Amino acid sequence: MTKLQMVCDLETGICGLPGENPFETIDLTSPKKSITLYYVTDPICSHCWALEPVLHKFEEQYGQYINIQTLMGGLLESWDGFADLNNGIGSPSDVAAHWREVGEHSRMPIDGTLWLDNPVHSSYPPSRVFKVIQQKDEKLANTFLRKAREAVFVFNQNIAEDSVLIELVNQLQLDGKAIVEEARKSQGQRLLMEDFALARSLGVRGFPTIIMVNEENKGIKIVGSRPFENYVKGLIQALGSEVEPQAKQVPSLTKLLEKNGRLFAKEIEVMYDVQPNDLEGFILKELAGQEYKQNKILGELYIEK
Repeated sequence: MTKLQMVCDLETGICGLPGENPFETIDLTSPKKSITLYYVTDPICSHCWALEPVLHKFEEQYGQYINIQTLMGGLLESWDGFADLNNGIGSPSDVAAHWREVGEHSRMPIDGTLWLDNPVHSSYPPSRVFKVIQQKDEKLANTFLRKAREAVFVFNQNIAEDSVLIELVNQLQLDGKAIVEEARKSQGQRLLMEDFALARSLGVRGFPTIIMVNEENKGIKIVGSRPFENYVKGLIQALGSEVEPQAKQVPSLTKLLEKNGRLFAKEIEVMYDVQPNDLEGFILKELAGQEYKQNKILGELYIEK
C-alpha cells in the first residue's frame, strides 16, 4: 500500500492523501447482483472512530438495502521509514495531539497518550486478527473491530500487542491465543493483502472510504467522515430512480445497548436526534427500570450494560 498520512484533516474527515474528492460518481467493471457497500477502514484510523455514530445509524435505518463488506486498508505497516513530514509526523509521539484534536472535534473520546509511552508499532496485527475472525463469522469480526477501537482510542490500550489482542478475542468467546497465532501466519497476511488489492482496485486512497455499488456496476464513493445525509444521498443514487429507500425505525435504546454493550454520548445523540443538554434526561426515561452503568471519560458520558 502507498504510505499514508497519520494526520487526518478535521474539515474533510479524511485520513490519507490530500486533494481527494469527497463525493464522486464511479463506474466499476466487476458485476454485482445487489447494492454492495465496501467500507475501507483501519483499526487505528481516528476519523473512522469519529464516523461510528453516523455509520451505525445508517446501518440501522438502511441496512436492508445493502450488503456491507469491511476491508482493511493498512494505515501503518511500521514506523521504519514512515514519515508524514507535511503534517509534522516523524515519530509516534507526534500523533498524540492529533488524536486528541480529532476526539474533541468529533466528541467520540480519544485519549492518545499511548503514543507517548507505549506506541502502536503497526496496525497490521489487529487487521490480520480481524480478517481471520471475518473468515469464521462476519458479525463477530465487526464486534472485535469495535472492541479494538474502544481499547485503543478510549482506554489507551496498545492493540498491536498480543496480550491485548488475545483478551479482546477471548471476550468474543473465541480462543484468543489460537486466533492471534493464526493471524500471524501466512494465512492472515494473505487475507490482508487481498483486502489491500481490492481497495486499490476500487480507487481507495484514504480512510474512511464508503463505496456503494449497484447491480449495473455503477457506484458512489464517499471519502472521509461525512454527515448522515451524505450516505443516504449516496444510497439513493446507487439504487437508481426505480427504488426509493425507506428508513426503518431505529431500535429502542434498551435494544441498542443490549446489542452493543457500550454506547458513547455522541452515538446516542446521533441515533435519536437528541441534543447534548437533553441527553441525560433521555437516557433516564428510555432506560427506566433497566440495569446499566453510566460513567464519563475524557469529559464524555457513556453507558454500558
